[in-house]
Amino acid sequence: MAELLASGGTPEMVRAVLDNGADAVYVGVKGWSRRRAQYEMDDDQVLVSAEYASSLGKVLRVAFNTLPASREIPLLLAKVEKFTSAGIRDFILTDVGAMRELSRRFPGIQIHASVGCTIINPDDAWFYKEAGATQIVAECRMGPEEMRRIREEVGVGLEVLVHATTCYTLLGRCTMSSYTRQEWRIDAEGKNHFLGSPNRGGLCYRVCLAEWDRVGEDGETEVERLVLPNQAYFLVDDIPSLIDLGVDTIKIQGREYSVPLVGRMVRFYRALIDAYVGDRSSFRIDPWKERMAGIVSARDGERLEKTAGLISESLMS
Repeated sequence: MAELLASGGTPEMVRAVLDNGADAVYVGVKGWSRRRAQYEMDDDQVLVSAEYASSLGKVLRVAFNTLPASREIPLLLAKVEKFTSAGIRDFILTDVGAMRELSRRFPGIQIHASVGCTIINPDDAWFYKEAGATQIVAECRMGPEEMRRIREEVGVGLEVLVHATTCYTLLGRCTMSSYTRQEWRIDAEGKNHFLGSPNRGGLCYRVCLAEWDRVGEDGETEVERLVLPNQAYFLVDDIPSLIDLGVDTIKIQGREYSVPLVGRMVRFYRALIDAYVGDRSSFRIDPWKERMAGIVSARDGERLEKTAGLISESLMS
């Protein structure tokens, strides 16, 4: 059966995710995982969370899904050494060079190629498998036929986001936010944080969701108050087909949401997956779509509040 994976932005969220039925939880290391520091963890918090997951027979996955500078690779390797020594075996990476180096130095670890790798077809999946990835995260727009081909032709694990946010470009490829916050800070360990770039230790300020005017070559405004497409979504209808396809991991994003909301999302997907697997012949999706409506409303409220705060912060910087 497909693994249910959810986000752990804090130690409290890790416990809520695992206690509400997730098989695995992923956490981010401070400065290394595309989120504000309050939703990342220091090394000790990672280790305590891993111990809790292990006590339940579940998995903790650690995200290093930024793009490190060459001089930061020794910092990355030292942290991975620390975590593997404590029994952590699963890591989420975006940088292909880091994948190769980790797979060489730490045999037997599981490397998950992040959604930021923009894997959209079997050729992409082959590339990351050869770099050391044991599982890849499908790009949000990937259709079932491409997923089937990756399963059959590449033989690498497949992970699908069932709650995530799309981007008007491709996740991990946009640089718009970096133009609003061109500020660098080096922390005590020597990690450089480019505050406007989630790929370099900062975060996305979601400025694409501000209202823009489109101006033509003649200087005249063509469209006023344009908002670029960047939609959050839940997949409910697709869950049965994803399970039948043999997807390895069903993933819920949401490190920045409240702990009660994340726990509620995990309970929902746990119950849905178990209901379908338990009795596929009589399973009906409509009641689950009705139950999801309340979660969507709560999620939208929290996301709008966070987005407004990020845009305001970018304007003040």
